[in-house]
Amino acid sequence: MIDLSTSYMGIRLRNPLIVASCSLTNSLESVQRCADVGVGAVVLKSLFEEQIEADTKEIERHVWLAGHTEAYDYVRRIGIETGTQDYLTLLEKSKKAVSVPIIASLNCITPVWWTDYAKKMEAAGADAIELNIALLPSDPRHNSEEIESLYYSIIEGVKESVKIPIAVKIGPYFTSMASVAQELCDKGAAALVLFNRFYQLDINIDKLNLVPGYRFSTPEEINSSLRWISLLSGRIKCDLAATTGVHDAGGVIKQLLAGAAAVQLCSTLYIHGIGHVANMLSNIEAWMKKQHFESVSQFCGKLSQQESDRPELYERIQYIKALVGIE
Repeated sequence: MIDLSTSYMGIRLRNPLIVASCSLTNSLESVQRCADVGVGAVVLKSLFEEQIEADTKEIERHVWLAGHTEAYDYVRRIGIETGTQDYLTLLEKSKKAVSVPIIASLNCITPVWWTDYAKKMEAAGADAIELNIALLPSDPRHNSEEIESLYYSIIEGVKESVKIPIAVKIGPYFTSMASVAQELCDKGAAALVLFNRFYQLDINIDKLNLVPGYRFSTPEEINSSLRWISLLSGRIKCDLAATTGVHDAGGVIKQLLAGAAAVQLCSTLYIHGIGHVANMLSNIEAWMKKQHFESVSQFCGKLSQQESDRPELYERIQYIKALVGIE
């Protein structure tokens, strides 16, 4: 009997597959579809900081963190898909309609507004909250210490206001990833989600203007999160979830071997449809049978650096080998 169950932030999941925060989780019907195909949990589409009716001057003061100066004006101009009360209603209805854990998502760039909304999400039945801290450090006037302190302020403020577990979804742009990861855990994060995929842009050379880049991740993008999950697994005091570049069962298995407790899916579900989940679960089970594993816990983290008898292979030595051919 194959046991796909896993523990994520102290929450028991029937399997490690989580639908990431996206438009596939923005309605009751879509949440039900996700649950019906067998996922372990659902992260609701994010509630954005810009959606909250608050002092917009404070948000404008921090708009440089959103990745480009037009971000705030853009969100205000196009309007909001889901209001804050609608979000809480979706959360309440989703909890009643499905048995899988529902994780609320807050997309934020400042530590100002989240305490009250986190409390409301907890009251609405959220099993956990994922803080999608979307800070792209693109302004040279702000140093790493200032940026990192914003992350810590956000997690500390939300942690003080709720009792349910909190995950922090971050990008890869840190001077010392390992140090920041440990500090976020020390500040109260029950899990880290690696990595946030920021908005991609491209340039139209005929019209001489900016255009959106390719919307979805590719399987090749798995390497960054795979490396850091393998390096951090067992070394920091919280769970790890993998996201970006996981498109099939093989990608899921790689992340679990590296030490991920769960794997979030997004692009592959747009490309192949939500039904792709069943195929992935079937292939994971087939691989486990072939490898004689009866449960996910038997191989989770098996290929992390901490469990390796050759930890140097995870760091600089492979870089040297690739460049100069040292064996």
